[in-house]
Amino acid sequence: MIEIDKNILNLIEESEDECKEQFEDIEKIEFFNQLKVLNAFNKNHIQAYHFIGSSGYGHNDTGKEKISAVFANIFHTESAFVSPLISCGTEAISQTLFGILRPNDNMLCISGTPYDTLKQVIYGVEGKNVGSLKDYNIHYHEIDLINGEFDFVSIKNKIKEINPKIVYIQRSRGYSLRNAINIKQIKNIIIDIKSYSNAYIVVDNCYGEFTEELEPTDVGADIIVGSLLKNMGGGIAPTGGYIAGKKDLIELISYKLTSPALGTDTGSYEPGYKSFFEGVFVSPHVVAEAKKLVVLASKTLSKLGYNTTPKFNDKLSDIVCCIHFNNKDKLIKFTRAIQFSSAIDSDSVLEADEMDGYDDLIIMASGSFNQGSSIELSCDGPMREPYAGYLQGCLSYQHGKIGLMNAIKSIL
Repeated sequence: MIEIDKNILNLIEESEDECKEQFEDIEKIEFFNQLKVLNAFNKNHIQAYHFIGSSGYGHNDTGKEKISAVFANIFHTESAFVSPLISCGTEAISQTLFGILRPNDNMLCISGTPYDTLKQVIYGVEGKNVGSLKDYNIHYHEIDLINGEFDFVSIKNKIKEINPKIVYIQRSRGYSLRNAINIKQIKNIIIDIKSYSNAYIVVDNCYGEFTEELEPTDVGADIIVGSLLKNMGGGIAPTGGYIAGKKDLIELISYKLTSPALGTDTGSYEPGYKSFFEGVFVSPHVVAEAKKLVVLASKTLSKLGYNTTPKFNDKLSDIVCCIHFNNKDKLIKFTRAIQFSSAIDSDSVLEADEMDGYDDLIIMASGSFNQGSSIELSCDGPMREPYAGYLQGCLSYQHGKIGLMNAIKSIL
């Protein structure tokens, strides 16, 4: 049983009073995005029969076509490709890169080192030919951010030097300590790049959807990529990913999921699409709940002496609160308490262990209805200095608050 400590409850309620302005701003963004989603449903005349799945080749699968059309309207793109056959965000990103890039092409990442799980996609495995970008003689380059901002001069010089086919931006922080990159920053760098380059702008949009009123494709991105186990699935979609953007690029990318002979026309999903439609419909609200938890966690933990990114009054562009514990035991205790505060697998005792795609041992709390769902309440972190924990997601703010209170109790 979870018992509420009255002193911690008082601290939380005091923090909530001080976060009212931030909560109001979050609700305004939620309203805007909910209207946008509703209009996308209405524009595409979604009917109950679109929930029905298909089998075999999946030809004339209207549910598959309609969910993709809804995403294209939400992101204001020419096309979108939404599929339950995409297992996660890393797979969606990998398919995007291999769909567009060819041997001897250059790719430039301008947001620093990407997620740990993408390292093997880019560099492969030492001594093995696993089919990485490097194995296909596709050349990867990166430029670090400077204090969380794009390095315009270095980016321009590098683009003119290597003429990349893709300029890649990772919106969220991964296991870095920076804030998420906001839409204004993305807009400014895209305008600058497109003034002197024809490179395709690809944005990893994971954790960022519906955190602001605009998305990267509203400000010039050619392709955005994300996972339905994160924001756009609303905690309801059981699996899947999406890719949205220019029609010709979406077609190329779809060939990597099926084949150049088939594209998006082939592919079935017999369980049906109800959870995907319902998931994206509720996602503006679920994202808002998760953002409120980020604000509350940042405000409360800062009072207890912990450094967090973002700060409680920063502009939020993802659903993650990075907490700098600077102490291995506190990271473990906090994460275990989040697991104990979950509806599922609450009696699991977490240990740091190896995970596919990561160099460090990882501890991860994810007592979720959909395994590994990051839009549901979770917390994880690598076993390395400064022993930072990444608190993210919650289907309801009240559940997130309970989990935060229990986690704070564990480290006091």
